[in-house]
Amino acid sequence: MTALPVEGFLVLSGGLLAIGIFGLLTRRNFILILIAVEIAMNATILNFVYFAAFAPTAAGLSGQAIAVVLIGFAATEVAVGLAIVLALNRIQGTINVAQATELKE
Repeated sequence: MTALPVEGFLVLSGGLLAIGIFGLLTRRNFILILIAVEIAMNATILNFVYFAAFAPTAAGLSGQAIAVVLIGFAATEVAVGLAIVLALNRIQGTINVAQATELKE
């Protein structure tokens, strides 16, 4: 079995992070901002899983455990974000972040 090159995973992870940050800074739609945050979090998860193969503790399973916890955090972030989107759409009729100044009626 050949080892996968570190450079390839770092380039992929860096590309995902760059796409996520670019989407976070340029998008006005709240749902697209949530997607950009998820892409940036996936870059982090990819790094944890890949570099866990080099960890001497517990056969490298600590990276996978951290990845599972991060996936749980991502799921809760999406749930809270979608609740905010629904509240924003109900109150102001739009999900444009630039037009949303407050969430109270």
